[in-house]
Parts: sequence; C-alpha cells; structure tokens
Amino acid sequence: MNNNTPDKDIFGKAISAFYHHKDDTPIHVHSPDFDDDVIPVPYLFRNFSEMPPLEQKALQLCSGRVLDVGCGAGSHALYLQNEKKLKVTGIDTSEGAIEIAGLRGLKDARKIDFFDLHDEKFDTLLMLMNGSGIIGKLSNLDIFFFQARNLLSPGGKILLDSSDLSFLFDRDEDGGIWVNPEDGYYGEIQFQLSHKSEKGEWFNWLYIDFNSLELAAHKNNFTCRLIKKGEHYDYLAELKPQMH
Repeated sequence: MNNNTPDKDIFGKAISAFYHHKDDTPIHVHSPDFDDDVIPVPYLFRNFSEMPPLEQKALQLCSGRVLDVGCGAGSHALYLQNEKKLKVTGIDTSEGAIEIAGLRGLKDARKIDFFDLHDEKFDTLLMLMNGSGIIGKLSNLDIFFFQARNLLSPGGKILLDSSDLSFLFDRDEDGGIWVNPEDGYYGEIQFQLSHKSEKGEWFNWLYIDFNSLELAAHKNNFTCRLIKKGEHYDYLAELKPQMH
C-alpha cells in the first residue's frame, strides 16, 4: 500500500523487522466496513514464481523506463531490474520500505508520493497490489490522470490492477446491486494499519470496478484495455494517453 502514514510507518517497520530479524509478525488491516484482515509480511518479499498470474502478466508487459508506484520492499522492481534488465525507479511513502528495497539491491528507490513526482518521464507506470488504491477517492481520478500524463513518455502506458467490490453486495434478479447513494462509491474504503502495539492513521483507499475506470479514462483522453482477470474479482488494465 502506498498511502502509508509517514509518522508511524507501520508498513516500513514490519518490513524492516522481517528483513533484519526474520520477525514475521503480520500487519493487521482495520476497516469500519469489513472484518480485520492481515498482510503476511513474507508475502511482500515474494519472487516472480510466487506471484499471482495477474502480477506476472503485468511484469511481462513492462517496457522501457519503469516507475513502480508503491513499491514496498521492492519485489516487483527487483525482478524488472535484475531479470528484465530494465531501468526501474521504485517509489513509496514508507521510509522503512524504501530503505529495505535499497538494501535488497534496488538501485533507484525513493521516498516520495506519486503526486509529488515531477520533471521525469517513464515508459511504464506500474501500479500493483490494488494499484488504484493510492488514488484514494473517485473524485481524485482527474488529478491522477493529469499526473500520469505528465509522467509518461510518448507511447507510454499505465499497468494497474484493482478489484470490483460489488461481489460483497446482494444482487437482484437482474444481477444489479443496490447501494445507498448517500454512502458514496462502494469501492471507497478507509483503512488503518497496525503492527504489534502500534497503529497508524486512517487513510483512504480506492478499489475501482473496470467500467468506472474505463469511463474515467475516456473522460481524460486515455484508452483503457482489460488485460487479464484474476481469480477474485480483480483485474489488470492497461491505460494509454491518447494524443491530442
């Protein structure tokens, strides 16, 4: 997750504890809308063969200079750098994660928010492990596409995965779902991370269904193509800016 709170850096502390001390105490994920969940920290250190097919497909499609957004411990970026011999920049808002990505051998690992990166160009923006999450809310989609266009080289692309949370809702006879419009978009979630006795701040995280992503892409003059569906309502999309 890229929207990590810098003052506590729950993600970074868990990654660092595992890397330095083999402490695999999991990260706990809290949300007012769901039961608590856990992130097993060793999962953040997986190699290519341990990654789900959707992530493998995304890595195979990466080309040119790559920006790995929310790189965490650097597993995706390291594969691209070491196996595919691509020039990769990994960014995350977690200081601890970036430190470990660097110690693991990532040559260009930076603690910076995606929306604060300027004056550089990339051929691929890679956004995995629910990469749409850093957008936070549907209302931020226009800002996201504006920033992505500024960071992409001519002919560049975004490879982004997300999930359609509509499966959590009861469906009517026609297959539709009813959601209270006052509750906002059903994929806008608030999360809080905890590790051992420490808890981070609450943050916004966006899961977006493919149709909504496609609509927002077209509105912002991007093409949007469904590349692959995962096993649990998740998908990988490729987005490209259209030339004006």
